[in-house]
Amino acid sequence: MSGDGLLGPDEWAAVLLSIRVAFFAVLWSLPLGVLCAYALARWEFPGKQLLNGLVHLPLILPPVVTGYLLLLAFGPQGPLGQALAPLGISFAFRWTGAALAAAIMAFPLMVRAIRLALEGVDPRLEEASATLGASPLWVFITVTLPLILPGILTGTILAFAKAIGEFGATITFVSNIPGETRTIPSAIYAFLQVPGGEGAAFQLVIVSIVIAMGALLASEILARRMNQRLGTNSRGAM
Repeated sequence: MSGDGLLGPDEWAAVLLSIRVAFFAVLWSLPLGVLCAYALARWEFPGKQLLNGLVHLPLILPPVVTGYLLLLAFGPQGPLGQALAPLGISFAFRWTGAALAAAIMAFPLMVRAIRLALEGVDPRLEEASATLGASPLWVFITVTLPLILPGILTGTILAFAKAIGEFGATITFVSNIPGETRTIPSAIYAFLQVPGGEGAAFQLVIVSIVIAMGALLASEILARRMNQRLGTNSRGAM
């Protein structure tokens, strides 16, 4: 711990690990997030409400419950953990498990932002491209995707900020191992359990606030610029 007002090695390790965990949490979940958002916004199929409930379930369940379910599934004795072990893939008590837990907890925010962007796109624009012979995938890439980029960006940044602050599911699933799974929230909790750790905990609180506020401001600024650029391009195409 640092006593000179600067982050010490333990605090820096927690900050860098949190950024690493959040980055991979978003990277892994973004393709599935776009697919789920598109399915919920555009498709009608049996089980749609069930999918919607599953996507938003992490927002309703206590994070500890989510972490415990992950431990049951991906732990050394869990079915998925045992299936992945021969492939050299392990999540329990590793930083990859922290990224998985963070991805699941942040997933609903990402999907919701992208879904709202999709619902704001006029389906007639997609239908017009389809009538010209474009495949559904090509319509999505050339028409839908550019229009929902602000929503994707917003969802990605919100998910990143959520992943940075994830605690309950992470500590339940991967524990609080220094240098391996101790993220900013876990480090704050650990520092508060020892005498004299309040200073280090407070420093990490400030860092987490700065990261969260920076992510939100970046989301607003970049989304606004993208909307302005899309509006300019739309007027220029008329």
